[in-house]
Amino acid sequence: MSSSSGRTEQTFQILTALVDEPLHGYGIIQEVGRLSEGRTQLRVGTLYGALDRLTTEGLLVLDREETVSGRLRRYYRLTDAGAQVLAVDAERMAAQAQVALGRLRARRAGGHGRGAIAGGAV
Repeated sequence: MSSSSGRTEQTFQILTALVDEPLHGYGIIQEVGRLSEGRTQLRVGTLYGALDRLTTEGLLVLDREETVSGRLRRYYRLTDAGAQVLAVDAERMAAQAQVALGRLRARRAGGHGRGAIAGGAV
């Protein structure tokens, strides 16, 4: 298992997309788009590079392959290690968000602070 410092938001979203069930590449692209409300649009090259890396790291495994309309579909599944890494990353991100929100609330309440912009609202 690798440390979270080397993972990107796209990797986080790929892992999240695979929590419920195995998906093939296009299914992952669709699910990431749906989960991010369209903010993240994975490119095919980015996705398959990430899938290879995540499989090598043991965070995903190839679940099955099937041929549909003459094209091979590979379905990837989140491993227990992948779920654990995703949980750690999600907790870390949630804690960081709470710190940021707390500081923003304090800034609004006090109207000043380190780095505050005069008359600026957040």
